[in-house]
Amino acid sequence: MTSTGDEAAVGGLCSVHLPRAARSVQECAWESQPAEHGTAERPRMGRFPAVQAGQPAIERLGPTSALVGYRGPTACAAAGITYRQLDYWARTGLLEPSVRSVYPASSQRLYSFRDVLLLKIVKRLLDAGVSLQNIRVAVTHLQSAEVGDLAGLTLMCDGAVVYECTTAQQVVDLLKGGQGVFGIAVGAVWQELESALGRLHAERTDTGETVIGHDPADELAQRRNRAG
Repeated sequence: MTSTGDEAAVGGLCSVHLPRAARSVQECAWESQPAEHGTAERPRMGRFPAVQAGQPAIERLGPTSALVGYRGPTACAAAGITYRQLDYWARTGLLEPSVRSVYPASSQRLYSFRDVLLLKIVKRLLDAGVSLQNIRVAVTHLQSAEVGDLAGLTLMCDGAVVYECTTAQQVVDLLKGGQGVFGIAVGAVWQELESALGRLHAERTDTGETVIGHDPADELAQRRNRAG
């Protein structure tokens, strides 16, 4: 049976360690236009927004763009989790999609790049044995941080408490104190995720247009087939 994370043991509240001395959560409070066929429009789908003849080309949206969202199955594939986990975490408020929820019921959840990044981090913390209670606090803190700052963070944990490090020296100090036995370099996770999402389909948040993933390996294979 696949774990959703709700079976994790309950531990103490998670701590975030900033450049100065370590503080508990209570002390720092986490400071921190399409072509035409007759008269009917054809559905738009492509790597770029639809462009009329004679219009300049539009730059392809990257996976981290605020104009790009990811549906549940895509988020699961990129984060390495099951849809059951995704659904449970959304319904219990651990990590809800920031772009679009399931309300109204006819809609599908749509996750931002930051959402999927946090899903991947949650999965790694669960695998390391961190309690769901600690993870909830960590997620709340990471959601409040600037997106650009996330790539410079390293999360360290000892299986019970999660520490946020912004410098290499903080990581060394935690290791010396025996407080860090598992680390997540958020920047490395970011790069891995950006590469994975670039190969998967997405959705434009402003138009609903499908953005086709681009896999360099597929393109190379196509070129070889044409050459052959």
